[in-house]
Amino acid sequence: MALPNPLLRQTRLLLWAILMIVALSGCICRAGSNIASGTTSPSHRLLSGTHRDMGSEKFESKNSTECLKKMNRTALHKTAFDLLDASFFNETEMLEIEKSVGEFNIPIIKANRKLVASSNGGLHDPSYLVFTSRWGGEEAQEVINKFSYPSLSGVKRPKSEEDIAFMSVLELGQLIKTKQITSLELTQIFLNRLKRYNPVLEAVVTCTEELAYEQAKEADELLARGTYLGPLHGIPYGLKDIIAVPHYKTTWGFKNFQRSSPKCRSLGLQESAGAVLVAKLVSGSLAYDDIWFGGRTRNPWNIEEYSTGSSAGPAACTSAGMVPFAIGSETAGSITFPAARCGVTALRPTFGTVGRTGVMSIAESLDDLSSRNMLLSDPFSVDIKKLTVGYLDDAEMEVVHVLQSKGVHMVPFKLNYTVESVQGILNFTMDVEMLAHFDEWQRSRQDHNYEAQDQWPVELRRTRLIPAVDYFQRGENYKEVKESFKVDAFVGNATDWERVCLGNLIGMPVIVVPTGFKNISNQPSDDTRRRTTITTGIYAPPEHDHIVSFSSGHGLSIGQQITINSTRLSMISGQMTRYPNPPTVTVPRSRHLCANTPYIF
Repeated sequence: MALPNPLLRQTRLLLWAILMIVALSGCICRAGSNIASGTTSPSHRLLSGTHRDMGSEKFESKNSTECLKKMNRTALHKTAFDLLDASFFNETEMLEIEKSVGEFNIPIIKANRKLVASSNGGLHDPSYLVFTSRWGGEEAQEVINKFSYPSLSGVKRPKSEEDIAFMSVLELGQLIKTKQITSLELTQIFLNRLKRYNPVLEAVVTCTEELAYEQAKEADELLARGTYLGPLHGIPYGLKDIIAVPHYKTTWGFKNFQRSSPKCRSLGLQESAGAVLVAKLVSGSLAYDDIWFGGRTRNPWNIEEYSTGSSAGPAACTSAGMVPFAIGSETAGSITFPAARCGVTALRPTFGTVGRTGVMSIAESLDDLSSRNMLLSDPFSVDIKKLTVGYLDDAEMEVVHVLQSKGVHMVPFKLNYTVESVQGILNFTMDVEMLAHFDEWQRSRQDHNYEAQDQWPVELRRTRLIPAVDYFQRGENYKEVKESFKVDAFVGNATDWERVCLGNLIGMPVIVVPTGFKNISNQPSDDTRRRTTITTGIYAPPEHDHIVSFSSGHGLSIGQQITINSTRLSMISGQMTRYPNPPTVTVPRSRHLCANTPYIF
């Protein structure tokens, strides 16, 4: 008779191993119970079951059953994790995973049954292992190498550096273009502000001072030779500290990487536009957990609350006039939440718009920044009177009325999809992709060094038991949202968690726009001025970023922005006058931290 094939042979051996473990566990338990009961039965009684001491039979049976259950459970755990090539977990961790799967994975799997029950056959969209946010069937767009942008005239340099710090990027660009200020001067202004205000806001990891002066000098020399690179020419900016910069630390917000300095670079676009990097800014641990080494970034509008979200540093620094603009990243709310809390305009672009080389990623198909070239329309060429914009139940009606007054056709709107909440789909997607990135980290047991053992380590352990079927349900949800998206854009709450999850799953762009304030209760008795900002979110289909950008180009927030900026000046001076200007500690031009920063590497 021919020998069975290797797979069949291995399967039979595995089954025999399980049976032997179960059998032996029964034997061991019976032996243990015999000893406990004081009997001296020979070993053959374990197999034959004869000659029992009838007086101890019930006691022996009960203990045998309990011991057998425990041994069977251990054996089954071991077998299951062997099959998953995850036998490195100890028994305590296996029990923890079993508990976590029962409480977390199973309810989501059951909730997704409606999607699983959809008709079989053919994929409607590309595999979500190679996710693309492009909606098929759309007309190809014309390639645009350069966008137009508003040409400002009559911009004059303010006398106060404080006023300069709160000018828009376009206004600052006009000052540089007309040679009313040099990039070196502007860079010095913002480096001084970073050093002055960081001790209270705790938003800066590293001042890239030497690099900043080099880039500013180059920008000034180019302009002197008649070369103007565009609106970012010579403009300082900040970068979230998960983005690599050669010769500077990139900590990922994680204490174990406090001295990490990746050799890759990710500054091509900003450098080609002439921007000047002045600082690397605070990120939550691994751009995910609410863990902050060295200090937790505060909201400039109310320093008694935190900036929130892993792009906390970029949002707080922009709000406080420490940088004119900053670059963050988002997997699920990391841009939108800090922007809303700190009252700044923020764009989370279509997935794939911005290059991701040199950027720490925890979920390849969710993270914005991303890594795909795409064709985009000019945001400043949108005819808003041809747009149909929906508004959700939670939309700020004042925003709706402003848009209507500008000629936008506004209609009530609701997105429809099968599942009650997409949060479970997002969690599964994010967890699976996170584990793909941190598989070796877990296998080598480095997860034991993580600050919060009840967060990432637990989440990544249970991820090994997420079915591939449920990971792929994202595709069905994607198709449903596409079919339901019958407007050019829609307006709603920027921080609604369900919408944040949906936007990242689909890869749709959203812009957060500040629209006003509301006063907080229990104002402090000193001269500080604390407020809560009001924002709105404008959402569009993937690759329609030019549509959400109409808000900044057509006056939606111009009046409110003037109010926000002028009040922000009072807020800064009120809450921070006790901090020295200039700082008491001078930092030489070298690659190290800002003066008085709480981060000690």
